[in-house]
Amino acid sequence: MIKFDQVNKRYPGSNQALQNISFEIEAGELVYVTGHSGAGKSTLLKLIAALERPTSGTVLINNQNISHLRSAVVPYLRRKFGLVFQDHKLLYDRNCFDNVALPLHINGITGNEAGKRVRAALDKVGLLDKEKAMPITLSGGEQQRLAIARAVVSRPAILIADEPTGNLDATYAAEIMQLFHAFQQVGVTVIIATHDVREIKPHTKVLKLDHGHLTTLRGDSKTEETAA
Repeated sequence: MIKFDQVNKRYPGSNQALQNISFEIEAGELVYVTGHSGAGKSTLLKLIAALERPTSGTVLINNQNISHLRSAVVPYLRRKFGLVFQDHKLLYDRNCFDNVALPLHINGITGNEAGKRVRAALDKVGLLDKEKAMPITLSGGEQQRLAIARAVVSRPAILIADEPTGNLDATYAAEIMQLFHAFQQVGVTVIIATHDVREIKPHTKVLKLDHGHLTTLRGDSKTEETAA
């Protein structure tokens, strides 16, 4: 479970990135975060993934207040997350297999177990036959699928994607969104930031940001509200 309670975030020397944000995300939900460029979507995702800490307010991840966590504990919390970025952040000097294996090696998983997990992740995204290929030889959609394989290889409870289809054409974008929906259907909490409202499935939770404010919260089974 993820809970924000009156969360504010201000970066040094800049305007308030987020102001008085409150919402809850239950385990296994699919949630879209929308808003214009600069609305605060990426900051919100970074707070969820403990890549940033709030200036004030409370961010709870599975009842852990990330503001109070010691720095040494944060890497263990981040193991719960799989992160997908718009620009992939792939290692172009390593083949597809080694790119996907990297999170496992960081967590001390190597050998046969790592190989099984890497090939399972590549298979899920339709790239099993590309394990020896270099990322530069892949299409944009394939590179994004490779990034998703790397994000899910550690079997995270929460999958976070920041504008994952921003650089893709409509066909590739639809394929990527189908992958995210498939992970949510097997119990993974999926949070997707997107500026393209056409990607949003009906009857799903939507957090809409406008200049750092949460203006609408749609699809909450408990409350459906418009923020003041």
